[in-house]
Amino acid sequence: MNALDAEFERLEKQHQPFPQRAKQVYECKKCKDSGWILRVDERGCSHSKRCDCWAKREAKRFMENSEISTEFQNKGFKNYETKGNKQLEHAKKKAIEYFQQFQEIEHTRRNSIMFCGQVGSGKTHLGTAICSNLMNLNIPVVYMAYRNTITRLKQKIVDEKEYDKDISQYIKARVLYIDDLLKGKITESDINIMYEIVNYRYMNNLPIILSTEKSLEELLSFDEAIGSRILEMCRGNIVILQGRELNYRLSS
Repeated sequence: MNALDAEFERLEKQHQPFPQRAKQVYECKKCKDSGWILRVDERGCSHSKRCDCWAKREAKRFMENSEISTEFQNKGFKNYETKGNKQLEHAKKKAIEYFQQFQEIEHTRRNSIMFCGQVGSGKTHLGTAICSNLMNLNIPVVYMAYRNTITRLKQKIVDEKEYDKDISQYIKARVLYIDDLLKGKITESDINIMYEIVNYRYMNNLPIILSTEKSLEELLSFDEAIGSRILEMCRGNIVILQGRELNYRLSS
């Protein structure tokens, strides 16, 4: 290749059009995933409004932030099997009624619900179903797996800043779901941490959804100050499940 041909080749490469960028793919074509739609009225003024997709994406975000496992995210009212058992039918009915009434009772003293008693009767299933439906209404929920959370908080007590930051999410959540309350051996630290969480929520009318294997008497024996606050918050929405026949893990 002579010098002239080489120069022509250089110029051709220099002036080739830029390669086209990959086309952006949006989940929502209307708002391009911004969550907002811009409108211009007859006077030429711009207005923005929430896109229809925003509620669904917020519900998804709340679910991801709630720490509820993927397995339990799929547990709803429809797939809670009562198998004709009156206790289970009553439990499901109370769970649905609580969800339906939630926005009316949220800021009242009796704004919580508790499922207690028999292992394997679907207490966690119903609690999660309530949470999932609340999050679909853009009501954020924080999930607290009692034993794991208490253990983690106790490990952070020596670091006051980290402890306050961690426990704050459970104290101040709009809705707190405590799963398997009082599971395992109870220590003085457990009592102190739970009192801090429950008392704040009690004083500020912040709802709690609870599941526990303990009886009402055992809740009061654990700590009367904590137990009595929980019982008052859940009054009218306490579901007691009794009998090994309710344990779906033992059914064939």
